[in-house]
Amino acid sequence: MKDTTATAEAAANTTKETVEEMSQFMTYLQNHVPDIISFGVKVLFALVFFFVGRIVIRMIRKLVRKSMERSNADKGVEQFVDSLLKFSLYFLLLFTIGTKFGIDASSVAALIASGGVAIGLAMQGSLSNFAGGVLILLLKPFEVGDYIIEDTNKNEGTVKEIQIFYTKLTTIDNKTIVIPNGILTNNSLTNATAKDERRLDLRIGISYNADIKKAKALILDILHEDPAVLSEDEILVFVDDLGESSVVLGARAWTKNEDFWPAKWRILETIKEKMDEKHIEIPYRQLMVHMNIQD
Repeated sequence: MKDTTATAEAAANTTKETVEEMSQFMTYLQNHVPDIISFGVKVLFALVFFFVGRIVIRMIRKLVRKSMERSNADKGVEQFVDSLLKFSLYFLLLFTIGTKFGIDASSVAALIASGGVAIGLAMQGSLSNFAGGVLILLLKPFEVGDYIIEDTNKNEGTVKEIQIFYTKLTTIDNKTIVIPNGILTNNSLTNATAKDERRLDLRIGISYNADIKKAKALILDILHEDPAVLSEDEILVFVDDLGESSVVLGARAWTKNEDFWPAKWRILETIKEKMDEKHIEIPYRQLMVHMNIQD
């Protein structure tokens, strides 16, 4: 009987506490309904303002790009300015929305100023990449469309985009390499297409028993006959090295940049075919063992 009475009292107390909490919540809700509605309206307007702002930003970027295209601006400058404009306009949009929610602009400015050192330390890598992007556009070690080799990490490819913080390369097998601008400005790189012409360097090994003059004349004829080789420039064939198992012949000629790779592949294939026809051996690495057998 006592347990039943205690359970009933506990249930009554729980119900009473629940009713009191619900009453307090309803009172709070009634007292703050105008604030909640006002906040909801602000959120709604903020979302509308954000989506309208996105449309305006796209229009501004489009106008700027068309203006730079008409002025024949460098493609890298166009991409960099577009990236910087996008970053700046979105920052301004979000800052404007924040002030509409009651954030004091002067307080934000003071907060940014006081946290400038911390922000600078935290973003020193990004700032270095930004500065690197500016230097790339000013000094022009390469431009969009150039084939570059980053000497430190041996990344190479055709420059497709120069963005505010990074540069995108496309490799021969259609992969995309993203390199921070700071790396490209703080390390050496090779621009293989800075000039209209590119030198073709070949190394071909022949047997020590082969006729060197005959092999040199064959390679020289192939170079002269290839349509991509510039006949007005110097064409050389020479003994480049005496290797462990072959005499290494060197060949040098010049081609247009756009013809370099097809010419190299075609000439090497032709050299192999012609040497097989003329019975000039191209040796592979081998080990010869001489045995002295005594009775």
